[in-house]
Amino acid sequence: MSQAAAARTRASGPVAVSLLVAAAAIIGTLVYQSAPSWAPSSSDVFRGHHGGAATEADGALPDGVTVFDDEYRGVVNLDPDLLRALRAAATDAADDGIQFYVNSGWRSPEYQNQLLRAAVSTYGSKEAAARWVATAETSPHVSGDAVDIGSSDATGWLSEHGAAYGLCQIYGNEPWHYELRRRAIDHGCPGMYADPTRDPRMRH
Repeated sequence: MSQAAAARTRASGPVAVSLLVAAAAIIGTLVYQSAPSWAPSSSDVFRGHHGGAATEADGALPDGVTVFDDEYRGVVNLDPDLLRALRAAATDAADDGIQFYVNSGWRSPEYQNQLLRAAVSTYGSKEAAARWVATAETSPHVSGDAVDIGSSDATGWLSEHGAAYGLCQIYGNEPWHYELRRRAIDHGCPGMYADPTRDPRMRH
């Protein structure tokens, strides 16, 4: 083998590796860009997308609010049974070093409609937005029957222990969204809907 051929052979390995790394980086970028912009967490979904118009009186919450913070309407306007279950679960989770933060709880109809308009703007249609945000007429947040829990530690704890308190994840695409299902205490949580568009309550 000539020296030139040997050099080409030695170089082909690093070149091939470099090409594979570059291709992987391009593919990773394309996948990231195609992911739903609001999918990662309830903070991404709701906080910062209401144009600054919603206030604490509408249920908007600052960072760091817990299920025990009675000064916020987004917390105290939750259904009393749901709030009791959340506080009981949060008290026990604290023994494991986990705190329940509330990213979103009760919302006024105006706030809910604002979020829906923002979702339509983001996704380009009401049909696409409906996978993430309900109307004010159908949203369990407006009725005080739903809460979005912050931090993956808290939602992970609830996914394992929540049924014992009647707290169930309702939608497969929203691991932060919990509602009260009293039967879950004895029978376990019901199967989840893939997303809100599969929920019959959203079709009224």
